[in-house]
Amino acid sequence: MALIDFFKKIEPSKDKRLLHTAYDAVFTFAFAPDEVTKNGVHIRDAVDLKRTMFQVVIALQLCYLFGTYNIGHQHFKALGMYPDLFQAFHLKLFYGLTKLLPLFIVTNVVGLGIEIFYAAKKGHSVEEGFLVTGALIPLIMPPDLPLWMLALSVAFAVILGKEAFGGTGMNIWNIALLSRVFVFFAYPLEISGDEVWVSGIESTKALSAVDYNWFHLNVLNPIFGWFGGSQFDTASRVLADGFTGATPLSLAYNGGWSAVTEHYSTGQMFWGTIPGSIGETSKPFILFGAIYLLVMKIGSWRIMLSMFIGAAICALLMNAWGATPFMTVPWYYQFYMGSFFFAMAFMATDPVTAASTSRGKLLYGFFIGFVGMIIRVINPAYPEGWMLSILLFNTFAPLFDHSVLQRNMAKRLKSA
Repeated sequence: MALIDFFKKIEPSKDKRLLHTAYDAVFTFAFAPDEVTKNGVHIRDAVDLKRTMFQVVIALQLCYLFGTYNIGHQHFKALGMYPDLFQAFHLKLFYGLTKLLPLFIVTNVVGLGIEIFYAAKKGHSVEEGFLVTGALIPLIMPPDLPLWMLALSVAFAVILGKEAFGGTGMNIWNIALLSRVFVFFAYPLEISGDEVWVSGIESTKALSAVDYNWFHLNVLNPIFGWFGGSQFDTASRVLADGFTGATPLSLAYNGGWSAVTEHYSTGQMFWGTIPGSIGETSKPFILFGAIYLLVMKIGSWRIMLSMFIGAAICALLMNAWGATPFMTVPWYYQFYMGSFFFAMAFMATDPVTAASTSRGKLLYGFFIGFVGMIIRVINPAYPEGWMLSILLFNTFAPLFDHSVLQRNMAKRLKSA
């Protein structure tokens, strides 16, 4: 029996709206629609909206792989253990999995659960938007974010940021960033400071204890023991003397570029072996995802290029001003720190909330880069800027398009 026959056999009655909506979401994800036009005029594309969205998920996979491993790498680095990148590979990888998987599961259970409820209530199929949102949210959060806070942030973003406006395609702001901004303003201590970016530590003070949960000790340790590998050990695991969990951005704000290079090399910052949000640290893997989106014609090169130019020009102006230590950071090293490339590739290019016209995209991307750099360098409470800048210009994206269209119409009317 073919797989599609099995799916059709277990299809629940449409009278059971909630159950049938959940079934329909799985079915349409697994199979492309088979409807075609009959008059021979239209061309049927092999890619529908779900598969278009899935291209973004594919582009994020290297960020997921590296982010999972880096959670464990930063954890053991805080303990002064296994400093080489591939030392104790299994411990780092599985430690990262135990942190990332709960974030991913909670994000998608809460978000998809809300979407299924609203779809059943409105009597339509589950919309495709949360496929990408559910993949993005875990990557832009700290690895130790409490799961109940994550659930609240996802519910807030989906209900008030999306369903209140009519669902997928109707939202004004990027849903993943709304989830993060909720945590940032509602629970600022959970997304700021030096401790939150390194998993498994409650304090950066030397000799602070590090605890492992029952899964590490009672499930993973016996498995690693069978193969003679290193194990999680609570007896001798304390924070290393001299360790700091500070990100390059916080170091740059307080002491400029020299303070950053005292703790991190440019190679570490470029490859991403530094503390930070789970998926935002590795620049090569993010850029690989960006190139994939450009090749697949999913992401807009106009937004990416103009955002880079806007940020570079603003950073050059900051260098010329030089009023604070952060302003003296060479403009090109601003791109080594923080989440610029992740925001450029996966957040600013969201087709729903970005500008739609060609010239509008150039303006939209430029102002995100320019204003985001201002927020990053000057704002003492938040030495990063892309989240707030993107949400701000999500609001103004329709105005960019309106201005471009009005200018084009006025030009044509004048010539006519």
